[in-house]
Amino acid sequence: MWTGRLAHHVLALTLVIPAASATDIVVYHNWASPAELAALNVLREAVEARGNHWVPLAIPHDADGAITVLEVIDAGATPNVFLQSQPDIYRSLDAEGKLLHLGEQFAASGVLEQLPAVVREAITIDGAIVKVPATIHADAMIYYSRSVAEAAGIDPESWTSLDDMWADFDAVRAAGYQPIALGAQRWQVGYLTHVLVASLGGPEVYAGLYGRTVKPAVLDDASMLEVFVWLRRFQQLVDAEAVNRDWNIATNMVINGQALLQLQGDWMKGEWHAAGKTEGVDFGCRLVPGAIHLPVTVDSWGLLGGVSPEIEAAERAFADAIVDSTIQTRFAAAKGSTPVRLDAHVAINACSQKVLAALDRPDFALPTPHLTASPALVAAVWDVANRYWNDPLMPPAAAIAALKAAQAAVQPAR
Repeated sequence: MWTGRLAHHVLALTLVIPAASATDIVVYHNWASPAELAALNVLREAVEARGNHWVPLAIPHDADGAITVLEVIDAGATPNVFLQSQPDIYRSLDAEGKLLHLGEQFAASGVLEQLPAVVREAITIDGAIVKVPATIHADAMIYYSRSVAEAAGIDPESWTSLDDMWADFDAVRAAGYQPIALGAQRWQVGYLTHVLVASLGGPEVYAGLYGRTVKPAVLDDASMLEVFVWLRRFQQLVDAEAVNRDWNIATNMVINGQALLQLQGDWMKGEWHAAGKTEGVDFGCRLVPGAIHLPVTVDSWGLLGGVSPEIEAAERAFADAIVDSTIQTRFAAAKGSTPVRLDAHVAINACSQKVLAALDRPDFALPTPHLTASPALVAAVWDVANRYWNDPLMPPAAAIAALKAAQAAVQPAR
């Protein structure tokens, strides 16, 4: 059921959307930061250069951004393209005949040959290619201020474990800086949780928690207790303003020299670039020290089916624009992502090179939970993680017990 607040978002947006013509493309997304908007402008220009009109329908992810396209449609709006990852959303639309398939289109244009395996996997659901890939992002990257590290007399590149990183925080505090810039919003705590699961646990643990079929036994793995021990250590570092801090505001704390680092998705890079900062001079980047695995996001667009031939043609032109190699290069530079096409990797920066090297490591890169688990399951894990985060007296074992109950309630094991 929609709350009045969520329904108001969509009602307000639909009131400003003009009646669609054959070339109007209603674009539903939840991006709102300066880098995200700059990247969207690259796509908008590419779409409109092909003769179509970009009509935005946006609900920022930091303001009820969990609203799915299914809910948007139920509320009376009809986006033509939508930025969504969760596979069950695509399955629901496909079952209703409201989803365009892209396999033949991408095969004919040669796009499929240029997509890394992790991207092909992300855009394929039940054997059919139904998504347009936009980004490759590492969910677990550390971006740090080189000037703060120098002032504290430390070298983040030398860390081989989270313990190494933590051991340097005393020097950071002594130099007058915060060790970590954190945002304690629900989704940010949820992301940090799956980053820790991937970093500290084996693939069977990550897949058992975030897979399509849950495996309750993985919650008894010793690494899950370690996940919550570390989540508490992060929680104890937060400052009073962290509760409502947007992720990009936390990024700017590092950019402005207030904090040493941020552990977040590598979409942070777009904020550094937007601030005019230079990699290797102003900032450095690295994977989580000692990580066993790296969770990877492939942001993707879906195309609404069951539309007129004219609208379908415009939607497919949108898809072609998104995966165009030149557009991908420009978009990734603005967004802070790694291009999805192999032939667009010619002039990528060192941080993207680290991500690509991670993708080449056997069995190292794992899909983000949004590419494998149901939205309800992801929400259940986020609920437990946030309850634990906000209750300093809750022990890790109690969090595990709550996670078992939540997992069983949402998706019983098969």
